[in-house]
Amino acid sequence: MCSKSVLRVALIAGGRSSEREVSLKGAQAVKKALETLGHRWEFFDPATDLLALMQRAKEFDCAFLVVHGPGGEDGTLQGFLDSIGLPYQGAGVLGSALAMHKGLAKQLYRLAGLKIPEGRSFTKEESFEKARDFAKSLGYPVVVKPATQGSSIGLTIVKQEKDLSEALEKAYAVDNEILIEEYLKGREITVGILDDKPLPVVEIVPKASETFDYTTKYTPGLAEEICPAPIGEELTKKAQNYGLIAHNCLKLRHYSRTDMIIKDQEIYVLETNTIPGMTETSLLPLAAKVAGYTFESLIQKLLELALRERR
Repeated sequence: MCSKSVLRVALIAGGRSSEREVSLKGAQAVKKALETLGHRWEFFDPATDLLALMQRAKEFDCAFLVVHGPGGEDGTLQGFLDSIGLPYQGAGVLGSALAMHKGLAKQLYRLAGLKIPEGRSFTKEESFEKARDFAKSLGYPVVVKPATQGSSIGLTIVKQEKDLSEALEKAYAVDNEILIEEYLKGREITVGILDDKPLPVVEIVPKASETFDYTTKYTPGLAEEICPAPIGEELTKKAQNYGLIAHNCLKLRHYSRTDMIIKDQEIYVLETNTIPGMTETSLLPLAAKVAGYTFESLIQKLLELALRERR
């Protein structure tokens, strides 16, 4: 077991996406855990350091990814690491690309039998009238969000038609493709998967906004995270099963976190994160803690899963 040996870890965080600061914050927690575990690590930023990493790849046993958004979770970084022979935790190229595109992921969820909000994707080339007519057919409020961004960046809940144009501009400012979906008001939950097994369900209760948006996610005190979620045994098992189905239908591995909404005792799948937040207070580490993992043992587990790919 690699738990008995010192590992040389390339810690990869930062990047050029709008989630750069979130990535760097998570990397700080992972650095601390790696030091506690006794591993040797070196930091690499995909925005500036990939050439250096390629030249020195043989010096490391594995990479640990704490990169979010385009360029980190969409398969491009994973393909680079595959090409230089450096194993890493989390989804490979295909799974990363599928999960990153919310429109494609929704199609796969539906094919796998999961319930999803009604909606469709639009590109900048399509007319505003098409988007307006579709939103009207869903009925307000609707959700407008970029197709390939995380952390709720660019997301707007549009309550009236007069606000749709501004919401589209906000989403298109960070992505060339967007989604318009029906707005489901209910209980927000998330299900983590670790080593292809479901973790305890977490319920997220925003205190100052309607949704678990960017500000709420990363401002202490603006949301309450409850684990295990008090939703009853039947819904808990169903949510965990949905999380596992989402994980598998997107061709993921090692770990993931799928966000869902409970409305009228039905569970709707929203999206899946292939590199979940990795601070000590993030949602997947919280669920892992309830399952018996310290933050350090969670990081060790993920390192072992990465090395399993090399073997």
